[in-house]
Amino acid sequence: MEKNRENWGSKIGVILAVAGSAVGLGNFLRFPVQAATNGGGAFIIPYLIAFVFLGIPLAWIEWTLGRYAGYHNYGTSPSTYHIIFQKKKPWAKYLGSLGLLPPIFIIFYYGFIQSWILAFAFYSATGTLMEVVAQGPEKMTEFFGNYIMLKTCVGGIPVAIIFFLVTFAANMVVLSFGVRKGIERANKICMPILLILGLVLVVRVLTLPGIGKGLAFMWNPDLSELASPKVWMAAAGQVFFTMSLGMAIIFCYASYLKPKEDLVLSSLTASATNGFAEVIIGGTVVIPMAVLIAGANIEECAKLGTFGLGFQTMPYVFGTLPFGGILQTVWFSMLFFAGITSAISIIQPLISFCEDDLKFTRKKSVTTVSTITFIGSLTAIFGLAAGTVDELDFWGGTYLIVFVGMIQAVLFSFVLGRRKAKDAQANGDLPAEVNVEPGENEAFATMNDGAQLKLPRFLRPIIMYVCPIYLIVLLVSFTATDGLPFITLSNVDPAATVDFLGHTFSKVGFTWAFRGFLLLLFILLNVAIAYAWRKGGPAEKGRSKDIKKMPLGNSDETDSAADAVKEN
Repeated sequence: MEKNRENWGSKIGVILAVAGSAVGLGNFLRFPVQAATNGGGAFIIPYLIAFVFLGIPLAWIEWTLGRYAGYHNYGTSPSTYHIIFQKKKPWAKYLGSLGLLPPIFIIFYYGFIQSWILAFAFYSATGTLMEVVAQGPEKMTEFFGNYIMLKTCVGGIPVAIIFFLVTFAANMVVLSFGVRKGIERANKICMPILLILGLVLVVRVLTLPGIGKGLAFMWNPDLSELASPKVWMAAAGQVFFTMSLGMAIIFCYASYLKPKEDLVLSSLTASATNGFAEVIIGGTVVIPMAVLIAGANIEECAKLGTFGLGFQTMPYVFGTLPFGGILQTVWFSMLFFAGITSAISIIQPLISFCEDDLKFTRKKSVTTVSTITFIGSLTAIFGLAAGTVDELDFWGGTYLIVFVGMIQAVLFSFVLGRRKAKDAQANGDLPAEVNVEPGENEAFATMNDGAQLKLPRFLRPIIMYVCPIYLIVLLVSFTATDGLPFITLSNVDPAATVDFLGHTFSKVGFTWAFRGFLLLLFILLNVAIAYAWRKGGPAEKGRSKDIKKMPLGNSDETDSAADAVKEN
């Protein structure tokens, strides 16, 4: 039987999948917090500049590197780095291991947070949340705190554990069906529902009496705020994180592109969908409503952070309006659909590593990844109060994605961008089917392969030089300011203690011990890479020449229909 590496079944499928990976809690929770604490409308100006000069170029870079991996029937950062250096640099695949760390660290806590949303959607639908809101904002804060700290129980079992198990199982079931019938189908269902629910909230907000006050805060910029480097830093960081850049997600998804798929247009469409969800829905719903209800206390509301604003402020704000219970249900349902599309995208790069590099079956890959993810999630569930989620978010969701993004930009510009495409085709690094213009380099030949409208040449300097320099400056400045105190723990009181599994530990000692656990995971990942590339190992053997790209089809087709297509 001929073996196949999956492709996306349709263009709309891959666009919705990549947009779904980006449209998540960062759009509807993190973006409003960043805007509220950085001058409201003033935040939009540096945000849009970063979106154009950092977000879109790096998205194109990641799509291109993913396609390059797909040319060789791979879809992971270790294998792609190995291929980019023409299999001549033994260290390249280990450098690529850094690309798998963000999804590992992020999924450890993302699934737990995703389960909070499912629980609060349930509480909203049953009227429980409205009963809590009626008792005042303090009661809402207490209710949320008791839930996430495992104090809300049914029969002695924390309710948060029950909803986590349901959410975890749902994510893994979707992934077990594969790229076409799992990820693509889920995004085709979830993304339209998500956008419809979001627009329902937008319409309701715009019809509120006095909403102009809230819209003025969000959209009337105070230009004096632009003099603050903090605002520019926050805007660049928000673009980076919300577009799922540096997390090996776009990288992985793009490796499943069919030959001659229009990469440039697909990437731009997915980025635009994410931007629409963030600025229009996220910017129009949360901040204007909070300003209208909370008035001058919006900055204080935002100081509650991403989770405080989403799980405490917004339920209370919705609860003060007519049909508050329905609006709460719509709010949390929208967040849950966003969470599903993002969670499965975070896990897929790890499954691809098992399938492509270790040569595991899909079932074995999902089982392996789900076991590791479940164990790691326990550290977030029971270590929330001890700061484990803060550590996972810093390393996986903040620092490493910038670092990995910088590496990818450098590889694109100064490795692939320095090699002639014709030479690459002669060496077998680039398929002969790729149309190459005279003098074209390997990077842009890969990017423009199959493009109906090729990337305009005036954008090339932005991608080649502005983007890498932007990332280097961002990484250095972030490390020197906000990053260094966190990394060295100089911002932690030496006398501070934390509780974990019923025991009290020094906060500094516990944090370093937890970092040791994360380091151990990094070492074990590299051991797996060494195993895959050992002499005669599964990755070192390379892909069989019998493996073909799956034929053009629909992600919803039956197995028998797919087989019929292959036979023809």
